[in-house]
Amino acid sequence: MKKLYFTVIALAAMTFSQAQDITDAVRYSSDQLSGTARYRAMSGAFGALGGDLSAISINPAGSAIFLSSAATVTLSYNNRQNDTRYFNGVTSNNDSDVYFDQAGAVLVFNSTNENTPWKKFVLGVNYSQNNSFDDSFVAQGSSSNSIDNYFLDYANGVPLGLLETIDNESVTDLYLFLGENEGFGAQQAFLGFQGFIINPDDSDPNNTSYTSNIASGNFDQQYSYIGTGLNGKFAFNFSTKYQDFLHLGINLNAHFLNYDRATRLVEQNSNNGSETNEIIFSNNLSTTGNGFSLQLGTIANVTENIRLGLTYDTPTWFLIEEQTTQRLETFSDEFSDRVTVNPNVVNVYPDYRLKTPGKLTGSLAVLFGDHGLISFDYSYKDFSNTELRPPNDPEFVFQNNLISDNLKAASTYKIGGEYRIENWSLRGGYRFEESPYENEITLGDLNGYSAGFGYDFGSIKADLSYDHSSRTDNPQLYQVGLTNTANIQRDFSSVVLSLSFGI
Repeated sequence: MKKLYFTVIALAAMTFSQAQDITDAVRYSSDQLSGTARYRAMSGAFGALGGDLSAISINPAGSAIFLSSAATVTLSYNNRQNDTRYFNGVTSNNDSDVYFDQAGAVLVFNSTNENTPWKKFVLGVNYSQNNSFDDSFVAQGSSSNSIDNYFLDYANGVPLGLLETIDNESVTDLYLFLGENEGFGAQQAFLGFQGFIINPDDSDPNNTSYTSNIASGNFDQQYSYIGTGLNGKFAFNFSTKYQDFLHLGINLNAHFLNYDRATRLVEQNSNNGSETNEIIFSNNLSTTGNGFSLQLGTIANVTENIRLGLTYDTPTWFLIEEQTTQRLETFSDEFSDRVTVNPNVVNVYPDYRLKTPGKLTGSLAVLFGDHGLISFDYSYKDFSNTELRPPNDPEFVFQNNLISDNLKAASTYKIGGEYRIENWSLRGGYRFEESPYENEITLGDLNGYSAGFGYDFGSIKADLSYDHSSRTDNPQLYQVGLTNTANIQRDFSSVVLSLSFGI
């Protein structure tokens, strides 16, 4: 069995690193619609309603709406459809799975003192899957831009003497040395040089300029992406009801995330003058993290039929650890020679901190007695306030400037309704989320709709919902060199089942 080696990448030397970039900042700052079937059937428009376990995650005062102690568990079946266009190629990916989406409970303590204005106190805890990172797509087509530019951009400025092995030094040894002493960029230059993709302009060890062994022309490319993982949250809730019109609540939130990404580029060319005709470049990223945030909320009964809600979500402060592995394989038609550069090394990056933006949500609900309701939520979140820390690190200064210049404040609108017929409840909703990007091309606006129903058996309530959302995405294949974008039409749908019961 091969021995696996580890190296700690020097953070200050990580110029243009694949890890810790603007796409990761957006990924960890974004939430999907998730939670109970009733909540999702109304597109999450619950900020002024409460009385639902998932509503606690929108407005912590919502638990004070419960009349008695209760618990809810939720399962969801999710389906993701990605239709990808890359130059002259079109591919389609479909993935589905069953998830444990939500579980929680509230304990209601009604006041026995008729003279106190505090009518009840509520303690609650709720787990929710804020975001699923499960995703896959294949971008396949013919491009005039080669992956050689990726290795050239990293190599130019790196002395040739750093890229050549010496006596009794293996590829693993030198890759380890570069990671520990020179950083990620030098490792990429080393891969390109050892894989015969780039050549030095001069054989002098002090040479810092390079050219490509690949001639210009057309390149058949297939870029595959597979992502797995989730962003989850445990909300520890406390709320109270003051007199008969005001509900107040607070959430202490413990966040955790894990994200694994595997990418593989296969590039082939038959261009005249190319010494290298096939490249297979594989990269793997593994991320784990945990974080903390607070939520403060209130719901006011303006009249018997009208409620107003207001919630402030603090930023979430994450501590994140990342590891990467790489492998490169090339082939030359002219020399019938296949070269494999497999360092068999895990790059371990120093832990870093990520501050995601806070959010402000205003809500309005109109109740029609026991017959039904209409609810509306508006949220405001400034993604340009996302920050990688420590902020004085040169690489993070660069990335934070990109975040500030390319991201913006985004609004989210949700509307939902419910109509009751005896023990049955019929529900529907719509939501619209603005793109967090200034250009609105990198990631487009999201449109979603939902529907569902529920039945009250007395001791148990069963709810079923369906929701669907779609948006366009134009991700870059790499942050450096091969910056071609793939156009992806993303469609996401879920069928959700929840069971609620008194405790």
